[in-house]
Amino acid sequence: MEPLRRHHGKVAVLDRLNVDTDQIIPKQFLKRVERSGFGQYLFYDWRHNADGTPNPQFEWSDGSADGASILVAGENFGCGSSREHAAWALSDYGFRVILAPSFADIFYNNCFKNGVLPIALPREAIATLFEQARAAQATKQEAAPATQGAALVESDTAPGGQDAAPGAESSQYSLQAGPSGLDAGVLSLTVDLESQTVSGAGGFHVSFDVDPFRRKCLLEGLDDIGLTMQWEDEIHRFEDKYAPRERYELFSNCYLNFE
Repeated sequence: MEPLRRHHGKVAVLDRLNVDTDQIIPKQFLKRVERSGFGQYLFYDWRHNADGTPNPQFEWSDGSADGASILVAGENFGCGSSREHAAWALSDYGFRVILAPSFADIFYNNCFKNGVLPIALPREAIATLFEQARAAQATKQEAAPATQGAALVESDTAPGGQDAAPGAESSQYSLQAGPSGLDAGVLSLTVDLESQTVSGAGGFHVSFDVDPFRRKCLLEGLDDIGLTMQWEDEIHRFEDKYAPRERYELFSNCYLNFE
């Protein structure tokens, strides 16, 4: 799993409440066992009409989410089915961070296991980001076509249940006067997991809480398998010491039972 320490990226917004996992990745696409290949189907039923043609009414039909790696969403994001594919689809699309006032509990845990950082922020902080995204989009439209196709801001790690997720209530949020930070109509944010802060345009700055164990795993890029493999030498020593005797006892018991 790729470590996540300090991430700077373009923001995409989805100003909707109770976005469930069947909308994030519809059930008809849950046919793969690999974690890759789901990004193309992210929000498929919203992005497309019944005949498969693009839905021009969907928020992202104008390309505003192209190249985005930070998603800002509404309350209770990721509710519904426990399918891990929802986290896979978001990751495969390119998202590394999701900001929302609250998350469904299982989805929240699945994100950490798949290298995606879900951050619960105060409602007023999320509302500010929605406003800034709309302002950025308006700026882009005014400047069109000169800034159409402008390079998207995207760089990554240096150096290298419905229940609300913990942390939002104790976050420290501030909005102070500062430069707009809107680059060619693109809203971007910097998420620093080491200092546990999110900062961006117009003096936006907010701290967030995260479980220390989950934080360590993301900083070091360790999923469940990676954590286990840290003890690979000890596992082999245990097997070398106990496995022959255990096998002998197992086979002896089987032989005795068979007799």
